[in-house]
Amino acid sequence: MPINKIILFCFLFSWIGLHPIAAISLEKQSTVGQKIRQAIQGKNATVGVAFSIDGQLFTFNDEHRYPLMSIFKLHVAIAALQKMENECIALDSLRFIESSQIHKDTYSPLRELYPERNFYLSYADLMRYAVSQSDNNACDILIDYLDGIDIVKDRIDKLGITNYNLTETEETMHSRISNCYNNWSTPSSTLQLLEKLYNEPILNETHTEFLKNILIETSTGKDKIKAGLPDNIVLGHKTGSSDRLDDGTKIGDNDTGVIYLPNGKLCFLAIFIKDSRESDQTNAQIIADIARIIYNSAIQK
Repeated sequence: MPINKIILFCFLFSWIGLHPIAAISLEKQSTVGQKIRQAIQGKNATVGVAFSIDGQLFTFNDEHRYPLMSIFKLHVAIAALQKMENECIALDSLRFIESSQIHKDTYSPLRELYPERNFYLSYADLMRYAVSQSDNNACDILIDYLDGIDIVKDRIDKLGITNYNLTETEETMHSRISNCYNNWSTPSSTLQLLEKLYNEPILNETHTEFLKNILIETSTGKDKIKAGLPDNIVLGHKTGSSDRLDDGTKIGDNDTGVIYLPNGKLCFLAIFIKDSRESDQTNAQIIADIARIIYNSAIQK
């Protein structure tokens, strides 16, 4: 029997929203759930899904705690932009970065440009590196600006986000791989944060548009959600991926984002994989397949 914890016969779903434009039939909900179960059947992984259109939420295996991995950089970016607004710091303002803040044994395109020396970088570029390129050093520099990961958690808590936890930086996750489990979220919790970014004034207009644009500019995870969509469809998203434990288990492999549908509507989605014994390619294919299922359901009349 596979080691997965996928609950194939526990199909959790709900639809919420005060002003839904078009209610989705129970038949369509059941069809989507059945197709997702087929996509993950036999896979040695736990897979969680959430998506929403017009304020109506669908969830699948949403009760588990999924390691966020680099998706938590979205939380960090929102918290940093809030602090910048409070301190009247412009996006093009420069921040001094010490060479000691650029760690070697981590994923960091930024390090290739500024090896072993102090430098200045704009807050906008720090955000681009952290979000669009998922640079681990840029993320931790933003956390330093915020005076710690606890402050990030506090700011996100105040937005009303629940069912998640943040205690680790990129550095602490790399120092002990098991720490990756401490930054976790349900798919629907991350979806809720995205919806607030797009639908509520949690940031000023300039910062909202900036963050939405750098999500669209994301260069990582082209084989995940992006691979499940038609080439002409715009996607703003943030990916996350862990290293593997000694036994080969992949702690987390994720993608979350916003699909700009042809009819002008937005489809928010989060697809999380935890404790996978599958290859990286198989994990990415699972995410792409589920994204395709969600997209096809979203465009059906």
